[in-house]
Amino acid sequence: MISTKWAKLIKSLQLKKYRKAEQQFIVEGEKAVLEVLASGWQVPAVFATERFLQQHAAAIQPAQLVQVCGSDELVKVGTFNSNDAALAVVAMPQWPAFHAKSEQWTLVLDNINDPGNLGTIIRIADWYGIRHILCSPDTADCYNPKVIAAAKGSFLRVQLHYLPLAEQLTNSKLPVYGAYLGGENVHQLQLSRHGGFIVLGNEANGISAELSQCISRKITIPAYGDAESLNVGIAAAIICDNLKRLTASR
Repeated sequence: MISTKWAKLIKSLQLKKYRKAEQQFIVEGEKAVLEVLASGWQVPAVFATERFLQQHAAAIQPAQLVQVCGSDELVKVGTFNSNDAALAVVAMPQWPAFHAKSEQWTLVLDNINDPGNLGTIIRIADWYGIRHILCSPDTADCYNPKVIAAAKGSFLRVQLHYLPLAEQLTNSKLPVYGAYLGGENVHQLQLSRHGGFIVLGNEANGISAELSQCISRKITIPAYGDAESLNVGIAAAIICDNLKRLTASR
């Protein structure tokens, strides 16, 4: 059974201000909880069904507290409509300060405010081996439960850094590619070097005027039909795939 104290904490961690104060967040579902338990991250508590605990007795050992509960309790305190496995309370990691490397691609998110889109982009970054994402302070919180759910286990392998983007890009010697509706065809880019920054703008308004001044090359995904635009997550995947392909072919 989940105590009133823990239920109150879990509920509070669904809000950014309490996540920030407690420096903790929640992970829900069998696969995600198992991944975080195996990651080496600090896990103060796991609440799980009897079936989950019996099947994964060895895996739950890293958790500081383990309590059995019913699936109805997991649904009541969590954000999933159904959860017959587990919920973990996880301590936020303390990432070192970001330093760009010449052979490294870095995604840059300018006010991406939809949690589902952010989670998808984290998963895409993980797929293409991109280990760092720079986020404007007004980008969605990466520990939002919806972000964690959409990212699957990729949030464990991709480091997100919230910082003033213009300052970071202005001081870098690496190329800065910005995704626009008009620009160089991403299928035909000529790359002078490996690595750089890939800037993706707000879902409705694109890249901000302030950050546009930092863009060294505007790139675009050519349209062959009549759709008005692409979802930012889909655009991120297409751009990453093409840049990786061009890099690999050199």
